Amino acid sequence: SEFGSKIISLKPIIKILPKLFESREKAVRDEAKLLAVEIYRWIRDALRPPLQNINSVQLKELEEEWVKVSSAAPKQTRFLRSQQELKAKFEQQQAVGGDADGGGDDEEEAVPQVDAYELLEAVEILSKLPKDFYEKIEAKKWQERKEALEAVELLVKNPKLESGDYADLVKVLKKVVGKDTNVMLVALAAKCLTGLAAGLRKKFGQYAGHVVPTILEKFKEKKPQVVQALQEAIDAIFLTTTLQNISEDVLAVMDNKNPTIKQQTSLFIARSFRHCTPSTLPKSLLKPFCAALLKHINDSAPEVRDAGFEALGTALKVAGEKAVNPFLADVDKLKLDRIKECAEKVELVYGKKTGGAAEKKEGKPIIGKTPALSGTGGDKETKDAATKPGPLKKAPAVKPGGPPKKGKPAAAAGMGGAGAKGKKGPETKEIFESELSIEVCEEKAAAVLPASCIQQLDSGNWKERLACMEEFQKAVELMERSEMPCQALVRMLAKKPGWKETNFQVMQMKLHIVALIAQKGNFSKTSAQVVMDGLVDKVGDVKCGSNAKEAMTAIAEACQLPWTAEQVVAMAFSQKNPKNQSETLNWLSNAIKEFGFSGLNVKAFISNVKTALAATNPAVRTSAITLLGVMYLYVGPPLRMFFEDEKPALLSQIDAEFEKMQGQTAPAPTRGISRHSGGGGDDGEEEEQEDVGNDVVDLLPRTDIGDKITAELVSKIGDKNWKIRKEGLDEVTSIINDAKFIQPNIGELPAALKSRLNDSNKILVQQTLSILQQLATAMGPNIKQHVKNLGIPVITVLGDSKNNVRAAALATVNAWAEQTGMKEWLEGEDLSEELKKENPFLRQELLGWLAEKLPTLRSVPSDLLLCVPHLYSCLEDRNGDVRKKAQDALPFFMMHLGFEKMAKATGKLKPTSKDQVLAMLEKAKANMPAKPAAPAKASSRVVGGAAPAKFQPASALAEDSGSNTMESKPDPKKAKAGGASSKAKGVQGKKVLSKPNLKEDDDKSGPIFIIVPNGKEQRMKDERGLKVLKWNFTTPRDEYIEQLKTQMSSCVAKWLQDEMFHADFQHHNKALAVMIEHLESEKDGVISCLDLILKWLTLRFFDTNTSVLMKALEYLKLLFNLLSQEEYHLTENEASSFIPYLILKVGEPKDVIRKDVRAILNRMCLIYPASKMFTFIMEGTKSKNSKQRAECLEELGCLVESYGMNVCQPTPGKALKEMATHIGDRDNTVRNAALNTIVTVYNVHGDQVFKLIGNLSEKDMSMLEERIKRSAKRPSAAPVRQAEEKPQRTQNISTNASMLRKGPAEDMSSKLNQNRNMGSHSETTHTVPREFQLDLDEIENDNGTVRCEMPALVQHKLDDIFEPVLIPEPKIRAVSPHFDDMHSNTASTINFVISQVASGDINTSIQALAQIDEVLRQEDKAEAMSGHIDQFLIATFMQLRLIYNTHMADEKLDKDEIVKLYSCIIGSMISLFQIESLAREASTGVLKDLMHGLITLMLDSRVEDLEEGEQVIRSVNLLVVKVLEKSDQTNILSALLVLLQDSLLATASSPKFSELVMKCLWRMVRLLPETINSINLDRILLDIHIFMKVFPKEKLKQCKSEFPIRTLKTLLHTLCKLKGPKILDHLTMIDNKNESELEAHLCRVMKHSMDQTGSKADKDTEKGASRIEEKASKAKVNDILAEIFKKIGSKENTKEGLAELYEYKKKYSDADIEPFLKNSSQFFQSYVERGLRLIETEREGKGRIAASTGISPQMEGTCVPASTHTVSSSIGNTNGEEVGPSVYLERLKILRQRCGLDNAKQEDRPPLTSLLSKPAVPTVASSTDMLHSKLSQLRESREQYQHLDLDSNQTHSSGIGTTLASPSSAAANIDDLKKRLERIKSSRK
Repeated sequence: SEFGSKIISLKPIIKILPKLFESREKAVRDEAKLLAVEIYRWIRDALRPPLQNINSVQLKELEEEWVKVSSAAPKQTRFLRSQQELKAKFEQQQAVGGDADGGGDDEEEAVPQVDAYELLEAVEILSKLPKDFYEKIEAKKWQERKEALEAVELLVKNPKLESGDYADLVKVLKKVVGKDTNVMLVALAAKCLTGLAAGLRKKFGQYAGHVVPTILEKFKEKKPQVVQALQEAIDAIFLTTTLQNISEDVLAVMDNKNPTIKQQTSLFIARSFRHCTPSTLPKSLLKPFCAALLKHINDSAPEVRDAGFEALGTALKVAGEKAVNPFLADVDKLKLDRIKECAEKVELVYGKKTGGAAEKKEGKPIIGKTPALSGTGGDKETKDAATKPGPLKKAPAVKPGGPPKKGKPAAAAGMGGAGAKGKKGPETKEIFESELSIEVCEEKAAAVLPASCIQQLDSGNWKERLACMEEFQKAVELMERSEMPCQALVRMLAKKPGWKETNFQVMQMKLHIVALIAQKGNFSKTSAQVVMDGLVDKVGDVKCGSNAKEAMTAIAEACQLPWTAEQVVAMAFSQKNPKNQSETLNWLSNAIKEFGFSGLNVKAFISNVKTALAATNPAVRTSAITLLGVMYLYVGPPLRMFFEDEKPALLSQIDAEFEKMQGQTAPAPTRGISRHSGGGGDDGEEEEQEDVGNDVVDLLPRTDIGDKITAELVSKIGDKNWKIRKEGLDEVTSIINDAKFIQPNIGELPAALKSRLNDSNKILVQQTLSILQQLATAMGPNIKQHVKNLGIPVITVLGDSKNNVRAAALATVNAWAEQTGMKEWLEGEDLSEELKKENPFLRQELLGWLAEKLPTLRSVPSDLLLCVPHLYSCLEDRNGDVRKKAQDALPFFMMHLGFEKMAKATGKLKPTSKDQVLAMLEKAKANMPAKPAAPAKASSRVVGGAAPAKFQPASALAEDSGSNTMESKPDPKKAKAGGASSKAKGVQGKKVLSKPNLKEDDDKSGPIFIIVPNGKEQRMKDERGLKVLKWNFTTPRDEYIEQLKTQMSSCVAKWLQDEMFHADFQHHNKALAVMIEHLESEKDGVISCLDLILKWLTLRFFDTNTSVLMKALEYLKLLFNLLSQEEYHLTENEASSFIPYLILKVGEPKDVIRKDVRAILNRMCLIYPASKMFTFIMEGTKSKNSKQRAECLEELGCLVESYGMNVCQPTPGKALKEMATHIGDRDNTVRNAALNTIVTVYNVHGDQVFKLIGNLSEKDMSMLEERIKRSAKRPSAAPVRQAEEKPQRTQNISTNASMLRKGPAEDMSSKLNQNRNMGSHSETTHTVPREFQLDLDEIENDNGTVRCEMPALVQHKLDDIFEPVLIPEPKIRAVSPHFDDMHSNTASTINFVISQVASGDINTSIQALAQIDEVLRQEDKAEAMSGHIDQFLIATFMQLRLIYNTHMADEKLDKDEIVKLYSCIIGSMISLFQIESLAREASTGVLKDLMHGLITLMLDSRVEDLEEGEQVIRSVNLLVVKVLEKSDQTNILSALLVLLQDSLLATASSPKFSELVMKCLWRMVRLLPETINSINLDRILLDIHIFMKVFPKEKLKQCKSEFPIRTLKTLLHTLCKLKGPKILDHLTMIDNKNESELEAHLCRVMKHSMDQTGSKADKDTEKGASRIEEKASKAKVNDILAEIFKKIGSKENTKEGLAELYEYKKKYSDADIEPFLKNSSQFFQSYVERGLRLIETEREGKGRIAASTGISPQMEGTCVPASTHTVSSSIGNTNGEEVGPSVYLERLKILRQRCGLDNAKQEDRPPLTSLLSKPAVPTVASSTDMLHSKLSQLRESREQYQHLDLDSNQTHSSGIGTTLASPSSAAANIDDLKKRLERIKSSRK
C-alpha cells in the first residue's frame, strides 16, 4: 500500500496466493484475503484470472470485498532513494491539497496497467494434442475433423501458452479455415487460432503472415457466426504482430472483387488503426493504406464505402490531419466531411479522452490566426505531448533501421503552423479546380486584364501580339495572389494562335508569363494541364527552350515535381521530336537536383528512360544516361537492377555514369519548399529518405514465385537423401535468381528451409544460408514477416562449431537486418531464448552482433530487457571469448535500457555474481555511448508556446543544445522551411527567424579561430575522463560529428563553422580556402584549436570527394610547415586522433593523393617523434587495403633510413619481425615494399638484421637474400638525420601549452624530466668505474675542440669517408642521462639474448654467451639474471646437444670454432655457478639434462682428438665440481639419482657414463656432512625409493659392475649416520611405506649401526670424511702437506694453498704428495696438477695473463675456462686484485680503436661482436683480449643493451655509464649534474 505495484513485483506473490487460501490456519487465510484486496486496489481485474480456481466461497467473499474498493487510483506514498524527484513532486501535491494540474497525468504514470497475462503460468499444450490429431484433421468425415478441432479448442482456452513450434498446428488450422467446406468447422478453426494468438501473444507473430491472407479471403462467408469468429481471430492475430508486417497481405486483399471481403478488410484496418499510435502508423504505411481506402470510399457497394470511411476516419484520428491530409488531396468536400465525422466518433485504444481535452486546450491560443491549426498542428503533436508517456517515447521509432536523418521532425517542428496554412491554401481548396469553360475564363480574364490586351491576343500582326504580351506581363506582375485567376489567364494565353505562335519573341514572352503566373498565383494542376502540352512542344526550341524549361520549373514548384515530371515526360515521349525528348530529360535531371527526389514515381520514369535508351538519336540516349546518373545519387545501386537486361555496350555507359556519381552526395533541394512548406518540405523531409531508401526497392517489379514453390520441391528439400535435398536447394536458388525481385508470398518454402538450417550436412546448411541471403535481397523489406520463422533459426546456426558456417550465418543475419531493421529481431522473446542457450559460439557471435547493431538504433523494443539475465550469465561464462563479448555489449545494452534497469536486473543473481556484475555495470556506465540523436526533444518543441507547462523544460533544453533546432541541421532545405513557417509560431518563431538573417550579414572580418584560454587542456581532460567520446571510429558516426561541432562552437567563427559542417562539399572547399588564407595571420589561434582542426580534417578523409581531399592535404602541408617553424610538438591526444586516419589515406588509389600524404607524414616527423610515428605506421601495415600496406612499409623504411634503428618500436626485433611477415603477402607491391624496407634496414644495420628478423619461411628468406644481393649496397655509415632526431625526441611532449611552444633554448632540466615521462629507454647515471666516468670539469673547461667539431659533424656526416668525425657523438648523447628504474625492460633483453644462446649460428651463440658472461661477472648486475637461470641452462644444454649432434659431425666447420663455442659455454656456466644465489635457482629437471650434457661431453672421444680438447675436458671437470657444490643440494642429488636410474635403464648408454654419474654421487656423499641440513630428505628418499622400485636388489646385483649397489648403500648409510633414527620420519612422500624396500633397508642399517656404535666407521665414509684423523697419525711432513691440502680444498685459500704447495715441492722435490692425491677425486688431482703447472709457467714468466680477461691467450683465441681464474685472480674473485697499468693501456687502446682514433683499419664493429665472429681473424691475441676486456667493463648505454641495436653508429655511444646499477646514487648527484649541464650548454652557445 505504500510503495505501490511498480516497485514491488506482484507476479511471485500472486503465484503463491491460491496456496495461501488453502492454508489450514485461519489467520493465514484472512491475511491472504487482505493481501488480495490490497493487490486488487493496484491492479484491478488483472488479479481475477489467477484466482479463478480458489474455493468458490472464498472467491465470493473476495468479490464482495473488491466491490467495496474505491475506484480512485491508489498512489505511491513511500519512495526509494532513486525516486527522490517523484517524492518531491508528491509532497508538493500534498501541500497544494491533492490533485493539482498534473494530477491526471501523474495518475497515468502512477498506475501501470498490470497485465493479467503477465501474472499467469504458461501451459504447454503441444504434447497434449490427441495422438491422432493430424490424421483426424485430414479425415473425410466432418465429425472427425470437428472432434480434432474441439480438442484443440479446449487446449487453447488456457490464457497463457508455453512457447514452442506451433508451425504444423497453425498450418492445419489455416487449411481448415481456407479450404474446409463445412462453415461450422471454419468458425471452430478460427476460434482455435484466436485462442492460440491470445495465449502466445508476440510469439504467435511469426505465423501471422501465413494466416492473415487466408482469414481475410474467407470473409466472403455470409454467416454471421463465421464472420464473427474470423473477426475475433484476425483481431487477436493483429495484436501479436505489427501492422507493418501484415500490411502487404492486407493491401493485396483490398483489391478483391468480393464486396464483403473489401468491407471486412476495411473494418479490420479500422480496428487495427485504433491500436496504433502516430509513431507506429508512419507515413510510409499510411500512404498505401489511404490509397487503397480511397478506392473503397468510391466503391459501388454502400457497405464497402462505409467501412472505408470508418477506416480513414480512424487513421485521421490516430495520425492527425497533418499526416493524413496529403493523401486526401483529391477527395471532394462531402466525402472529406464524412471522414472527419467518422474520426470524431472513433474511440482509440490509446490516448482516449486526454487527447481530445488537450486538443481543446491547445487549440485556443492559435485559433485566431489559422483555423486549420486546431486540427493539424494541434492534433498529432498535442496528443503526443499530452496523452500518455507511451507515444512520446516511441516517437523516434519511425523506422528503426532507417538512415540517420530520417524521422527527425526538425522540419516538422518549424512547420506546424505555416505548413498547415500553406497546404490548406493551395492544396485542399484550389489545387484541383474544376475545369472552367472558355466563356467563364474570358469573363474572369477581362476583369483583371486591360481590354486592349484581350483584343490583341489573336491579332494577325506579331507586333500587336508582342505589345499585348508586354501588357499582359505587367498586369500579372502587379496582381495580388488572391485575385489572380490562374486558369483563366493561362487559357487566354493558350487561345489561338496559342502554342502554335510563330514569332519567337512573342513566344518567349508567353512562356515567361506562364512561369510568372505559376510563381505568383495559386496555380492548380488543372491550369498546368492547359499549358503543359505547349511547354513540352517548345522545350527543344533553340530560342524558346530555356523559357519553356523555366515555366516547367515554376509549375513543378506550384504543383509539386512528381506530378509535373510524370506529365511532362509522358507528353515528351508521346511525340516524335527527339530534341524535345532529350531536352525534357535534361530538364528533369536538373529539376531533380533542385527539388530533391521525394515522391517521384521511379517506375513511371523507368519505362520512359528505357524507351529513351533505345532511341536512335544519340542526344536522347545521352540525356537518358545523365538522368539515370542523377537518379543514382538518390536511389543508389538498386537502380541498376532495372537495366540489367540492356545491351552490354549501353550497360557499360550506364555503369560509367554511375561510377562518376559514386561517392557524391545528393545536393540538398533548393526548391519546392517555399510555397507548400508542408507539402514539399515536410514530405521532402521524412519521405525523402523513406521513399528513396525503401520505396525505390518497393518500386521494383516483383515476381510472385509462390506457384513455383511446389509441394514436390518442398518434399525434395526435405528428402532423406542429401543429394536430392541439394537438388531442391539448387532449384530454389535458380528460382530466386531468375525472379530477381520477389513478392513476399513464398508458400511453404520457409518451413522447408528452416529444417535445412539444422541439416547434418554442413554444406547444405551453408547453401541454405546463402539462399536466405539471396531471399533477403530479393524480397526486400517484406522479408520482415519471415524474421520470426526464418531469421531466428539463422541465429541458432551462429552456435555451429564450424567457423565458416558461423561466418555464413552472420552474413545472412546481417543481410536480413539490412532489409528489416532491428526492431523485428529484438521484439518478443526469441532473441533472449537464443542467448539463453549455453553454447559459447552462439553466445559470442550473437553478443558481437548485438554490440555492433545496438549502438546504431535510436530506440529498441522493451523486450530487450529479457536478454539481460542471459547477458549477465554470459559475463560469467566459462569461455573467455563469451565473457569478453558480453563485456563489450554491456555499454550498448545500457545505452538503451539505462543503468537503473540493468542494475535492478542483477537482483536475481547470486550475491557473489551480483557484486561482480555491478562492478562491470559501473565500468560500462563510464563507457556508455550516447544514443544516436533522437528526435524526441524536437517533437516536444512543436507544441511551442502552447505546450502544457510540463513540457517547457524539454523545449528549452533543445534550444540550448545546439544553438537552435534549425541550425543544428546544416541542411538549407530545413533552414528555409523553418524560416518560412515560423511566422505562425508567435514569439518562438521570431527567434528562429532572426537567426538566418543574422547569418547573412554575419561579420566575416574577425578572426576565424578564437583563442580560449586552456580550452585545449580542458578538452583533453574531458576525453581522458571519458566525459566525451574518444575520437576513435572506423567511420564517423553522427554523434562524433555533433560532438566536434559542439566543441568547435566556442572557438571557431560561426560562419566558418557553418561552412565546415555544410552538407555540400563545395562549402568544405570554401572553408579550407579560408583556413589556408588565415593560417599565417592566426598562428596562435590555429595552435589553440589544433586538436579540433585535425579532427575535422579526419572527417574530410572519409568524404569521397577528391577535390576536398586534395585541398585538405594542401592545407595540412602548410599547417605542418608552420608548426615546425613554431617548434610546436603535437600532443599525444592530437596525434592519436589524427595520424591513424591520415595513414588510411596512404592507401588511396590516386597517386597524387598518396604522394601528398607521404609528404605530410614526412613533415610530421618534425613535430612528432619519429619513434612514435613508427607505431602508428606499423598499425597501418595491418590494413586490408594492400596499397596502404605497401605504402606504410615503404614509409617505415624511410624512417629507419633517416633516423636509424632507434625509431623501431617497441623493439627493433619485434618491429622487423612484423615487417618481415609481409614478405609473404599475397599482393606483389606489398611483398616488394617489405623486401625494400628490410633491405634499407640491412643497409643501415648490416647482417644483424637476420638475427632480429628471426625465423622466416625458406621461400621468404631466399627472396630477401636475393634482394639484398641485388641491392649490394654496403652498410652505410651512421644515418644522417639521427642527430637531428635525437634532441627533438628528447623534448617529450608535455601537455602544458606554454611549454609546448618553447624553442630549443628550453632548459635542459625540463628535457630530462620529459625524458622521464617518456619512459625513454635507458637507465641513468650510476656509479661508473672511474676510467669510464664523464669528466664534467674537463668538458666545462674545454671550449675549443668541441665547439669546432659540432658543425663539422653535421656537414660531413653525410659521407662514409669521414667517419672519424663521429668523435663528439658520445658527448652529444651524454647530454641526456635518463632516469628509469632497473629491470624496466632488462627481462625482455635477457630473454632475447638467451634465445640466441641456442642459435644454430655459432657466432650468434658466442656473442650471446659473451654478453651473459659479462652480466654474470659484475656483482651489481648479476641479479638481473635471476629468474632466467633455468631458461639459460636449457638454452646451453640445447647448444651442447646441437654441437654434439650437428656441429661435430659437420666436416665443413672449422673445429676451432667449436672449441671457441665450447669454451664460451663452459666459461659463462662457471661464472654462473660461482654465484651461489643464482646457482640455486636451477631446477632438478634442468640440472639432470645439464649433467647429462656435460658428462656426454666429457666422454666425447671426438673432443679429445681436438688440439685444445684436453683443455676443454678439464674445464668441464671443473665446471661439474662447481655445479655439484653450488646448486641446490636437494635438486642436484635428485637429478643425479634420476640420471643414474635412466643411464642404467638405457641399453645404449655406456657403462662409462653411469660410472661418472656415480662418481658425482660420491662427491655429493662427501659433501653431505656440511649440507645435510639444507637438504629436503623426504624428496631424496622418495627418489631412492623409486630407484629401488625400478632396480630391486636382485636386479642391481645382476649388473656387470658392483658400483651401483655400493653407491646406493653408501648414500643411505651416510644419511643414516648423519640423521640417526630420525631418518625414518622422512618417508612421508612414499605412498605405501610397508611395501617399500627402502624402509626395510633403512631399518636394517639403523639396527646395524646401533649394534656397532663403538666400532669402526664404515669404509666408504672413511675415505671422504676421515682425512683429519689420518693427518693426526702421520709424521710432521705429512702434517704440513695436510695443512696445505686443506687450504687448497677450502674455497677461500685455494690460491694460497697452491702457491704453498708449489713452494714446498720446489723445496723438497722428493716429497711424495701421491698419498694425498690418491684419496681425492679425479677432479681434485687434475685441478692441483694444473694449478701447479700454471704457477710454474707464470713464475717462469712464460706469458703473463691479463687479470680480468677471463680467457687465456691461447693461439686460437679459444676460451678455456680452466685458466679463467688464473693465479692472480682467485676463483670467485673476478675483479682481480693485482691489475697493472698494462691492462688499462690495453683497454684504452681498444677504446681508441673503436672510436676510430687509431689508424688500424677496423671496420665498424657491432659492439658486442668481437672479431671472433669474423671469419678472418687479423690479430688473434688482441681480438680475444679485446672481446673480454670489452665484456668485463662493457657499459653499453641501455638502449643498446635492451634492444641490442648493433648499429655501427651506436657503438660510439657506449661508455657514458648508463647501465643497470641502482638509480639511488644518481638522485643525489642530479642537481649537480643539472648545473654542470647548464654551464656546458651556455658555453656552447
